[in-house]
Amino acid sequence: MSSLKEQLGSGEKRQQVIEDAIKVLDAEVADKGGLTVVQGVRPGFVKDVVTGLLEDFLDAMDPLYQEAKQKNRPAGAYLLENKGRMAEGLLGVTDRKAQRADNVVLKKAYEKLRPLAKGQVEAAAPRLAQLLEKHAEKTA
Repeated sequence: MSSLKEQLGSGEKRQQVIEDAIKVLDAEVADKGGLTVVQGVRPGFVKDVVTGLLEDFLDAMDPLYQEAKQKNRPAGAYLLENKGRMAEGLLGVTDRKAQRADNVVLKKAYEKLRPLAKGQVEAAAPRLAQLLEKHAEKTA
């Protein structure tokens, strides 16, 4: 089976995933009752960040996707069962990016919020599972 990056990392499918990922992010922020620091940085910032992180996020989620396929399980359900691993993989991507960030304000905001991040990413697992099921090849 092809990787998530091969399936979703280019062309029209990539744009659809980016648009849906932004909707997931917006819904998660709305559920928490607020705005995030990054939304106020500049117009289009969130889209630029999602676009820039997509391939690394797909790589981070691919091991779970491949395991789901090997076990003949729906990828979304498998992701939910392994939301801690999913969160650690995605946060590993953002941790590496934050370490290299030039924007001091964003870097400080990330460092301040990072201790809470795993729980927030795990809470987003149902929406991320739906996004995966919508766009990726079926695993079961």
